[in-house]
Amino acid sequence: MQDLILLEPHEADLRALLHRETGAEAAAYVIFGQSAIAADPWTGAPRTRFVSHAVRPVPDEDQVSASPLHVTWSTRGLIRELGRATRDQLAFGIVHTHPGGRAEFSRQDDRNEADLARAVCNRNGPGYPFISLLLAADGGMAARVWRANVMVPVQRLAIIGRRLRYFGSLGQAGGDPEILERQARLFGSGVNDILRAMRVAIVGCGGTGSPLAMLLLRLGIGRLLLIDKDVVEVTNLNRIHGARRSDIGRPKVEVLAREIREADLGVEAVTLNAWAGTPEAYDALKACDVIFGCTDDHDGRALLNRFAYFYGVPYIDVGLRVTPAEGALPYAITARLSAIAPGSTCLLCRGTVDPRRASEEHLERTDPDGFRRLKAEAYVEGGGDPAPAVVTFTTEAATMAANELIQALTGYRGAEGMAWARFRRFETLEDKRVGIAARSGCQICDERALWGRGDVEPFLYRAG
Repeated sequence: MQDLILLEPHEADLRALLHRETGAEAAAYVIFGQSAIAADPWTGAPRTRFVSHAVRPVPDEDQVSASPLHVTWSTRGLIRELGRATRDQLAFGIVHTHPGGRAEFSRQDDRNEADLARAVCNRNGPGYPFISLLLAADGGMAARVWRANVMVPVQRLAIIGRRLRYFGSLGQAGGDPEILERQARLFGSGVNDILRAMRVAIVGCGGTGSPLAMLLLRLGIGRLLLIDKDVVEVTNLNRIHGARRSDIGRPKVEVLAREIREADLGVEAVTLNAWAGTPEAYDALKACDVIFGCTDDHDGRALLNRFAYFYGVPYIDVGLRVTPAEGALPYAITARLSAIAPGSTCLLCRGTVDPRRASEEHLERTDPDGFRRLKAEAYVEGGGDPAPAVVTFTTEAATMAANELIQALTGYRGAEGMAWARFRRFETLEDKRVGIAARSGCQICDERALWGRGDVEPFLYRAG
């Protein structure tokens, strides 16, 4: 099985680059990073995901002819771009348009691409992938991958950014449609089909992660990945959904998985009782369509922030901050939602992640006692005691996150898609959206060199 992610900024580049006032077909090159998933955590099967990394035009001097029914160009630039992609250990692809037709490959496409695939095979060997992407005027898309003379359709193609759009086979049916019938009345049955097919990770299964898991369960997410290294403590019982006194000392992920299993709503939950920064977690996260971050440490957020840009997997970071307030109020209570994808400002530029703290926490993972001390202080900056925590506030923060996913899929708040940043002040009843520009030269979000880069060594180019 293989799927493909086209980053929203790359789709915008292609639509602008390939539009022809004459209605003629047009073509360009697309370079892809590769995500090799050794074992899908739900099926155990290997699969490959391609992520758009760069868009490159066909040089004017290479273009031969074009009409509403065809486009031809010289292969000189193609060989040059293929060599460049091979050198950088990336996959090479072409994209062309059907300005008057549907997103279906024609017989002429089949013949032309078979010839190109043989040329790529002769140069790079039979295992090297050659990717073909088709854009239709109505917004439809299709993709396929050639390896030598074998062509395999891309089962699912996604455009990832403020909106999450899916094309092709969703890959998972089943479930009882009657359960989600009331939801279908609002959003349509197609959204339920997408939710049922999605693979979603929750990193951090405490005060915000546990209600989020319960909400995604009821929304009909088909497959959940629960990642957390911690166990239930007595002070967690006021806010971890599903936790019982008898669960004290039990891994949080096991508690949530039990609740999901006993609900019997057709949702498959996989657990990982570990920190997200482990090779086992890396492979599982690569298999996901969306990641929710409900962790309270800077190192975890820095990792997932970087991951979103390399792999094109949207990351929705949820935070609840309780700090001493000025004036008559004892505390300022703020829920923060940050949506991260290529095209957004990263968490470092937003100031949500402190690189020094992240570095210290990374080192402290070799010292469990020191790590627990840092974790206990994460809620109140400069405080020596754990922060106040109230289940209604943590649950509302989780609800904000789930609603942002719904917005990305349906646009129920408007066509612009997700808000990159959203804040809610509980004690003052204030909601606001904030736009923060990227720092000039930021390698993660201001420059595109790492977008869709996929698998590299070391992982995410992250040493240590």
